[in-house]
Amino acid sequence: MSKWFECKVKYDKSFKEGEDPQQSKPENYLVDALSFTEAEARIIEEVTPFSIGGIEVEAVKKSNITEIVENVDPQADKWFRAKVMFISLDNDKEKRTPCHYIIQAADFEEAFRQLSEVGLKNIQAEYDIASITETTIMDVFKYEPKEEKQE
Repeated sequence: MSKWFECKVKYDKSFKEGEDPQQSKPENYLVDALSFTEAEARIIEEVTPFSIGGIEVEAVKKSNITEIVENVDPQADKWFRAKVMFISLDNDKEKRTPCHYIIQAADFEEAFRQLSEVGLKNIQAEYDIASITETTIMDVFKYEPKEEKQE
């Protein structure tokens, strides 16, 4: 099971050739990692190719995200957070359990469609979509094992 961390990062970048580097505003990223230390190391590794100077990790915090719904459409450049309440009966009482999703989409309608048609497609339980909101997350970095070099 993935453990997600939200990382707030500032780094130097230049938008035009010959321009002086500019410190970016803090940007939020979601990183799949096992610990705070690994999350910090992975976010530095991920933003290094886009940086032309120093990188400052301002904050790393655990996220309550349980599922990621990705989209291959190049127009899907935003990330939305959805709260889904799964409904079950416990001793004749209705029990609601929250589950948090991150959905990649171009707009709210597409986020709702992606969540319904992809994220919740095979769910047999009863559920309510409590909320969908746009986030400030710039990108999501899933863990991908590196290929080991053969000698």
